[in-house]
Amino acid sequence: MISAKPFLKWAGGKRQLIPEIEKHLPKQIQESKIIDCYIEPFLGGGALLFYLLSNYNVRKAIINDINSDLILSYKIIKSFPNELINELEKLENQFLSLTPEERKPFYYDKLRLKFNNSIKVNKDTDINTETPLLVSKVALLIALNKTCFNGLFRQNSKGEFNVPFGRYKNPRLLDKENLLNISKLLQHVEIYCGSFLDVPLPKENSLVYFDPPYRPLSNSSSFTKYSKEDFNDEDQKELARYFRKLDKLGHLLILSNSDPKNTDLHDDFFDDLYKGFKINRVSAKRFINSKSNGRGSINELLLTNF
Repeated sequence: MISAKPFLKWAGGKRQLIPEIEKHLPKQIQESKIIDCYIEPFLGGGALLFYLLSNYNVRKAIINDINSDLILSYKIIKSFPNELINELEKLENQFLSLTPEERKPFYYDKLRLKFNNSIKVNKDTDINTETPLLVSKVALLIALNKTCFNGLFRQNSKGEFNVPFGRYKNPRLLDKENLLNISKLLQHVEIYCGSFLDVPLPKENSLVYFDPPYRPLSNSSSFTKYSKEDFNDEDQKELARYFRKLDKLGHLLILSNSDPKNTDLHDDFFDDLYKGFKINRVSAKRFINSKSNGRGSINELLLTNF
C-alpha cells in the first residue's frame, strides 16, 4: 500500500473529519475494504481521496473540481512529478535562504505576482503543451499555499490569488516523498474540471462524496470563494436536487456541510433540503478564523442515503 496526504493546506479540509466519515461508510465497504468506484465532485485538498486510496482497494476513482488551477495541480503531479519537484526545490532553497525581512517582498513579487501573471488555464488546457510553464505555475501555487496567511487558497473575482503573506519560521515547500506517492496513486484516477453536474457517473452503486463549499454560519464567517465562482443557497438547493437524482439511480451518497443550528436552532435549511435521508451531526474543530477565540468545536452535518 502507498500512503499519501494532501499536498495543499486547505481551508475546510476533511482530515480531522475522516474518522467520522469512515464510521458512516456503507457496511460492505467497511468490511471488505473494497470500493468499486469512488467519485468526488468537489475535490478541494483531497484529504478523503488520499485516505481511501491509501487504505482501501479503490478499483476506480473519478475526481473533479471547478477550480482550474487546482485541477491543473493534480494533473501535473500525476504526469510530471519529477519536473514539479525540481521547481519546488529551487523555490524552497530561494525562500529559506532569505532573512525574515526579505521573505515578505519575495512572497509578493516573486511568488504571488508571478503566479497571477502566469499562463492562464481552463478545463480544456492540455498539460502536454506548454508543460514547463504549467509546471512552474503549479510550483508557485504550492509555494504560495505554504507561505501565505493561514495556508488559505483564495481567489478574487478575476481568478487572482489574493491571500496576504504569512509568517512561518521554516515552511516546508517541498515534500518529495509525498508528491511521488500522490503521483503513483493518481495513475488510475480520472481527473475532470467543471461543475459537479458534469461529472461522469459510470455505474450504479458508486460511492459519491460531496464536500461543497460550506454554507456560512453567519455573514462574517462567509468563506465560499475557493475559486472565482460563488456557491450560494441556490447552488446548495441545486446540489440537493442532484443528490436526490443520484439516490434514485442507486448510488451510495455522502455529503458534508455546516450545521446552521450552531448559530440558530430554528434554522432547518439542510434538514428540509435533505428530508428523508440520514442527517448525522458530528463534532469538528474550526481552524479558519483569524481570531483564536473564534476557533473551537462545532457540529458539522454528515448526510447519507444508506
